Amino acid sequence: MVSSENRRLSPGQWIARVGWRHLIAIIAVIYAAFPLVYVLSASLNPKGNLTGSNKLFTTFSLANYEALLTNPLRPYGRWYLNTLFIAGTTAILTVLLGAMAAYAFSRLRFAGRRAGLMSLLLIQMFPQLLMVVAIFLLLSALGDVVPSLGIGSAIALILVYLGGALGTNTYLMYGFFNTVPMALDEAAKVDGASHARIFFTIILRLVAPILAVVGLLSFVGTFNEYVVASVVLGNDPKQNTLAIGLFQYVSTEFNSFWQVFAAGAVLASLPVLVLFLWLQKYIVSGLTVGAVK
Repeated sequence: MVSSENRRLSPGQWIARVGWRHLIAIIAVIYAAFPLVYVLSASLNPKGNLTGSNKLFTTFSLANYEALLTNPLRPYGRWYLNTLFIAGTTAILTVLLGAMAAYAFSRLRFAGRRAGLMSLLLIQMFPQLLMVVAIFLLLSALGDVVPSLGIGSAIALILVYLGGALGTNTYLMYGFFNTVPMALDEAAKVDGASHARIFFTIILRLVAPILAVVGLLSFVGTFNEYVVASVVLGNDPKQNTLAIGLFQYVSTEFNSFWQVFAAGAVLASLPVLVLFLWLQKYIVSGLTVGAVK
C-alpha cells in the first residue's frame, strides 16, 4: 500500500526517493536467481555441453536425471544418503554439544572459564584445510586400533567436522545465552530444578533462534564440504558424499558431463531449501526480536 505522502510525489521525486531502491532490489534478485535458473535449464537439456544451454529452456528432457540415477558406477542415491546422514548428524551434534558448552560458559563460574572460551575461539581461527595432512595421519594411525574410526569411515568424518565447528558455534551461542535473564535460572533452582532440567526444559526453548541458525549453517557447510571429506572417506565410491561424487562428472579431462552434473546439483539443493524454509521463522525471529521479549 502506498502512503499518502508517496501519492503526492511526482514521478521524478518518487524515483529519487523510493524508486531507486526498487531498481537495486530487482537487479539483486536477477543477479542471485540467474545462476539457479541457468543450472535448472542445463539439467533439462539433453545435449552434453554447456554451450547448448545458453538458450534457457529451449528443450525439456529428463534424460540427464535418468542418467544420473541409473549409473551403477556412480551411485548417486547412495551418495545422497551418505551426505544426509553425515550432514544431519553433524548439525544435530553441533547444536547439542555447542549449546551445552555455551550454557556452561554462560551460567557456571569456574577457574579458566574466560581463558577457555578465548582459547576455543582462537584455535578455530585456523581452517581445517591447514590440518588435512595431520587429520589423515591421525585417522590412519587410529584406524589400525579402531577400524571404525579410520580412513573411509563416515563416523570419523563426523568427528572431524565436530572438532572444527564447536569452537566458533560455542562462542556464537554463548553471546545469545547471555541475553536470557539469570532470574529464570534462580527461580527454577528455588523450585528444586537441576542444571540439566533448567537447560533442557527452559533455556533451549528460549534460545531456539540461535539453535536454528547454528544448525542450518552447520548442515549447509557440511553438505557442501569437499576437501576434508575427500581425504577422510578414501577412494571407495560407495562412501562418497555428493560433493565428491558430483565432482567426478566434471573432473575428467576429455569427458565432462556438465548436464548430468547440473541435474545432480538441482537435486542436491532440495534438502538445503527444505531445511531453510522449515527454520525460516526461527531465523527471522532470532534476527529481529531475539530470545527474550
